[in-house]
Amino acid sequence: MACACMRHLSAIRTPTVASAGPPKETANSRVLILGGTGRVGGSTAIALSKLSPDLRITIAGRNRCGSCGACCRPISTDRRLQSPGSCNSGQGEIKTAYLDVCDDTYYALRAKAYNNEAIAAKVPAITTGGIYPGVSNLMAAELVRVAKSENKGEPERLRFYYYTAGTGGAGPTILATSFLLLGEEVIAFNKGEKLKLRPYSGMMSIDFGKGIGKQDVYLLNLPEVTSTHETLGIPSVSARFGTSPFFWNWAMDAMTRFVPSELLRDRSKVEEMVKLFDPVVRVIDGYAGERVSLRVDLECSDGKHTIGVFSHKKLSVSVGTSIAAFALAVLEGSTQPGVWFPEEPQGIAIEARELLLQRASQGTINFVMHKAPWMLETNPKEVGLGIYV
Repeated sequence: MACACMRHLSAIRTPTVASAGPPKETANSRVLILGGTGRVGGSTAIALSKLSPDLRITIAGRNRCGSCGACCRPISTDRRLQSPGSCNSGQGEIKTAYLDVCDDTYYALRAKAYNNEAIAAKVPAITTGGIYPGVSNLMAAELVRVAKSENKGEPERLRFYYYTAGTGGAGPTILATSFLLLGEEVIAFNKGEKLKLRPYSGMMSIDFGKGIGKQDVYLLNLPEVTSTHETLGIPSVSARFGTSPFFWNWAMDAMTRFVPSELLRDRSKVEEMVKLFDPVVRVIDGYAGERVSLRVDLECSDGKHTIGVFSHKKLSVSVGTSIAAFALAVLEGSTQPGVWFPEEPQGIAIEARELLLQRASQGTINFVMHKAPWMLETNPKEVGLGIYV
């Protein structure tokens, strides 16, 4: 999915609250949503039109870019990668501000490799700018910023916990993404040491609070672990994900144990498996719903433990709102030239974070920041993992 605007030419790509106030300086900006016919792209278009009715939004499919008559694939789901923000229209290259929505660690790092090229072209670009990763990165950045401003201890441990009921209404898209992640070793950090762990191991029972409650979550290889470890300088970082009904978690754990990892990394094989599971998944999704919750925990050297929680009844709605919030931040000039992760101040300026989070959290059933974990009566218990990450 991509967005383009003619005053601040902007792009968004997808693979797989408090009043936020009116958008600044975005009237009549042109936005291209590449992949806009999909569920995430459609949700983003609706959210953008609500947040900023004056935007001129163009929706395009995967193969041809309707606004410029060309194939625009800065980052595509088959993992081929062009320079973020570039679109060859047949009449020269159009340089566009760019927002990528992906959750693949290696892919995000490849996008970052274009940083110098984007700086030279004076093109602002953000990678992993969705809900998780994306909103979760900004929640982590704000927890760390506030902790450091209090000068009571150094941030030492950061944990990302995610929960989505069923496939969150995303159907085959999120199912394929989940299967592909099961084929990757999990990267986590413990006291500065890089660890490689089995995917969907290290189960913890986490309380996500109002509307979600306690859910089991498991280790996955997600890009915000590496990016926040390096960008925010946190020695210990990990990410866990869980779903419901509970037997889906058991099934994914079994897949990591008994299905060869090379098969899980083969996109064509994964697509075949998704087709096989899809009818069953759709039936169960009808009962499971599509609730989504992010919880970010920060522990400091002085023993202080703070959390942020973001929960919504519908992932299909909240993901579009989150992406739209990032798009508006880019349009409003909050992103410097270069390719950035959301938590980098050059990606989303520190002074723009609060507004972005306010916009993204519209419609949530629970959105809190800088709270103590006891407020959720959390008592996490880890099972079957010798290293505490």
